[in-house]
This record gives sequence, C-alpha cells and structure tokens, in this order.
Amino acid sequence: MKNFLIKIFVKDYQNVEDPKVRDSYSKLAGTLGILINAFLCVIKIAAGIVFNSLAILADGINNLADASSSIILLIGIKLASKPADKDHPFGHARIEYITGLIISFIILVIGVQLLFKSIDKIRFPEPIQFSYITIVILVLAILVKIWHALFNLSVGKTIDSPAIKATGADSRNDVISTSAVLVNIIIDRVTGLQLDGYMGALVALFIIYSGIQLVLESASPLLGRAPDQKLVERIEKIIHSHENVIGCHDLHVHCYGPGKTFASVHIEINADIDPFISHDIIDRIENQIERELKIKIVAHMDPK
Repeated sequence: MKNFLIKIFVKDYQNVEDPKVRDSYSKLAGTLGILINAFLCVIKIAAGIVFNSLAILADGINNLADASSSIILLIGIKLASKPADKDHPFGHARIEYITGLIISFIILVIGVQLLFKSIDKIRFPEPIQFSYITIVILVLAILVKIWHALFNLSVGKTIDSPAIKATGADSRNDVISTSAVLVNIIIDRVTGLQLDGYMGALVALFIIYSGIQLVLESASPLLGRAPDQKLVERIEKIIHSHENVIGCHDLHVHCYGPGKTFASVHIEINADIDPFISHDIIDRIENQIERELKIKIVAHMDPK
C-alpha cells in the first residue's frame, strides 16, 4: 500500500536527493495525515459524546491536533521550499524546523488542557455506556494508526525528514493511547471499575510527552547540532581520494534545513606541484562533493 501510493503521487520517487522529489514525499505524508486524522477525529469525538467517555473524546481531540499539525506541516513545507533571496541567502528550509516547534507547542497546550479535564473526571467519575460500535471504532483506529505510523517513519527515514519522523512517532503514540482507551472500556464492562478519568489522564500525558519530544527534535537543528559522523567520513573520503592531497582539517558543516547543507574545509596539497594544478584539484573536489552529497562546500588550499 505504501509503495503503491508513493509510485502514484511521487514522480521519480527513487531520486530522494532531488529537493522536488523530497517535497512530493512531504506533501503526500502531510495530505494523508490530514485525511486520516480528520476521519478518526470525527468518529471518536462522536463516540465519546454519545457514550459519555472522556478518554475516547480526548483521543479524538488528539487526532484533531494531529490533523491540524499536518496542515501546518504542509504550509511549512511550502514556505521552506522558497528559493534563496537577498535577505535569506541560504534559503528558507529551516522553516520546516520552526513548523515543528509550532506543532509541538500546539500538542503541549492540548495535552495540558486534557489533563485538567481528566483530573475533573477522576474526582467526579461517571459510568461509560458500553457499545460494540465503540469497540469496532477503536480497533479500526488502532489498525489505521499502525499503518500510518509505519508509513510516516518509513518516509521520514527515506528522505531524512525530522518533521515526518516526529509525526510517525506521534502516530505510534496514538496507537498506544487508543489501545489504553480500549482496555479501559473492556475493564469497565467486565469489572465495573470507572477508570475513564485515569485513562484520559494517561492519554493526555502521552500527548504532552509527544509534544516535548517534538520540541527537542525541532529545536536541536535550529541551535546548530554537530554533523553526522558518517557524513563527515564521506566528505573526508572524497577529499583523500584525489591525487596530491596530503590531508584536510577545520571541516565545518552547517545545516540550513533539510537539503540545504553548506561546508568549509582546509585541504592540504603538496606544495611542490604547480599552483594552477592545485587549484584545479580543489575545484574538482568541490564539484564532486556537491554532485554526490548535495553539499555546497568551500575549500581553502593549504600547501604543505
């Protein structure tokens, strides 16, 4: 199913280094997120109201937050794809990280609100109206969310998108929270224990936890994290593959958003060779790194 959707909606889907292909992946993930979460939100909120379950209602509102997050994600992707301009010479790709922060704070606010409502339900419990329709709805929601989580985690890994990976993790948490709601209904039916408020609080805590995780994941690249060691090794391998290169040092990698990576490095060249040849070696190294790794790099020649 995943590959089927990707082949239909993502042109040249195997060329994940192409920014346009990456945008297509992101738009597909965002659109699916809106459709799936809107559907689950409607049926859960309706079931929560009809059968007087705050836990189901909380889970439905969580899906509403996820749908809203997907809308914000699509807007963020659109803005992040804007080309570089005079005021932003390195492009606008970091907007994707800012989008992640906005989504994170929305999730945190909703989680806190639901936690307070759940505490009220713990203090003043009310019986849940059992229905096999509710059971079917929740089982369906769990199955859909398992698929959605796997889809997002796979796409996030394919295009190396922190935002989509986080969305996949959030969907995985939804599976856990909806399963908790289902267990609560069954316990209430079998034992008569009114744990609805406690389960609602558990769902709220999962929402808050997801929000905190998203804040940390989105803020890290904005603060400027260390480059991936494998990427550093690939850059150094390309540099050392050229003749007359003795070594390199002071390699700095700067990420201005997904697909927008810049670097600088000092390359040690044999001082005995003609400077024009040395300059040509540096140019070939820069071109190879940009072609193979999609990194714009500025190399300084350091004769040794």
